[in-house]
Amino acid sequence: MKKQTHPAELWDAQYWKFSLYGFLKNLRFFDPYLLLFFAQRGISFFQIGLLFAVREISINVIEIPSGIIADTFGRRRSMVISFLCYIASFIMFYLFSGMIWYIPAMVLFAGGEAFRTGTHKAMMIDYLEMKGFGGYRVDYYGKTRAWSQRGSAVSALIAGAIVFYSGSYQRIFLYSVIPYLFNLALMLSYPKVLDGDTGRLTRQEIKDAVQERLIGLVNLVRFKGTRRLMINFSVFDGVFKAVKDYIQPIIQSFALSLPVLLMLSGQQRTALTAAAVYAVLYLISAFASSSTGRVMRLFSSQETALDRTFTAGVLTVALIGIMLFADVPGIAIVMFVGYYALENIRRPMAVGHLTNQMKNSMMATGLSGESQFRALVTAVLAPVFGLTADVLGIGYALTGFAVMMLVFSILCSVSAVSHRSHLNTHKD
Repeated sequence: MKKQTHPAELWDAQYWKFSLYGFLKNLRFFDPYLLLFFAQRGISFFQIGLLFAVREISINVIEIPSGIIADTFGRRRSMVISFLCYIASFIMFYLFSGMIWYIPAMVLFAGGEAFRTGTHKAMMIDYLEMKGFGGYRVDYYGKTRAWSQRGSAVSALIAGAIVFYSGSYQRIFLYSVIPYLFNLALMLSYPKVLDGDTGRLTRQEIKDAVQERLIGLVNLVRFKGTRRLMINFSVFDGVFKAVKDYIQPIIQSFALSLPVLLMLSGQQRTALTAAAVYAVLYLISAFASSSTGRVMRLFSSQETALDRTFTAGVLTVALIGIMLFADVPGIAIVMFVGYYALENIRRPMAVGHLTNQMKNSMMATGLSGESQFRALVTAVLAPVFGLTADVLGIGYALTGFAVMMLVFSILCSVSAVSHRSHLNTHKD
C-alpha cells in the first residue's frame, strides 16, 4: 500500500470534540479493578461470567431499538440516553451489593453501551463523508480511538489513587459519574447535522423505517461475504471482551509476590501495581490505535492485515496461558499488554472494512448489528471461561480459548471473503 497523507482540514474542531468524547468516555475508574471488586464481594469467576453474559445479552436486545432510535430520531438523543443509563448504573453499583442488585446495574450499563456503540462511529463516518474525507476512515477512527486509550491511562492512575487512599473499590463507581456528566454536556454541543435524517414521522413512516432497518440488519448476515466478516470480527473481539479483565487477578498475584512495599496493605500494593500496569497498557494501546493506518499499510491489503493480526491474537492468548502454567505472572502481564495493543490495532481496521460494505444510510444500524454479534459471542463465552477458570484455572481457560480462536481464524478468514459483497453493490 502507498503512503497516505492527510489533509489539514481533517483535524478541525469537531475532530477534537470526537477525541474529547473518547477521552472522557474512558474515564471509567472501575475498569482496572472490576474483577477484584466482584471477587471482594464473594462473586466467583463463573458468576462474574454470568454478569458479563447478562450485560452482553442486554446489549444484544437493546441494540436493535437503539440503532433505530439513533437513525430515525437523532443520534445525539441516543447518546444522551446512553450517558443517563451509564450514570444510573454507576450509582447502583456504588449504593448496593450482591447479585440481585448487580444484575439490574449491568442491564443499565448495557443500555449505555447499546445506545452508544455504533451510533458515535456512525456520526464520525457521516461527518467524514460530508467533508469529503471518507477515504480516511481507518486513520481518523484510529486517532480518535487513541484518545480513548489515553483517557484510560489517566483513568488508571486516578483510580489507583482513589483505591489507595480510600481503601475501597466501591467508591470508584461514584467518581466515575463526574466525567460522564461532562460528556453528556459535550454531546449536546455537537452540530445538529450529525443527528442524521430526522423529523416528525407519521405512524406509517415509523413502521416503514423500522422495517427498513430490520431488513438491513438481516442482510448483514444473509449474504456469505458479510456474514463471514461479522463472525471473524465478533469472535476476535468477543474473546477479548470475555478474557481481558482476567489480567486483574494476575496483577494481584504478582503484586502480592513482590518483595517491596511490604509496609502497605495487600489492597494498597495491588492498587499501585494495577494503576501502573493499566497506565502503561493504555498508553501502549493508544499508540497502537493511532498507528493502525501505518500498520495496515505494511501488508499487501487490508484483508491480509486483518488475518495476520487475528493469528497474532491466537498466539498471544496461548502464550499468556503458557506463562501462567510456568508460574511467571510478570511475563503473562506483559503478554496481556500486547493483547490489548493488538485489539486496538485491529478494531479500527475491522470497523473501516465493515463500513465499506454498508449503505451510508444504514451505518448506525449496521454497526449496531456487528455489535450484536460481538455481544452474543461474549455472552456465550464469558460464563464458559469463568467456569473453566474456577475449575481448572485461568491458564487452562486461556489455552482452550486460543485453540477455539485458531479454528475460527481458519474457517472465517477475511482474505477468503469477496472484496465486494452483495451489500456493497447497494452502497450509497
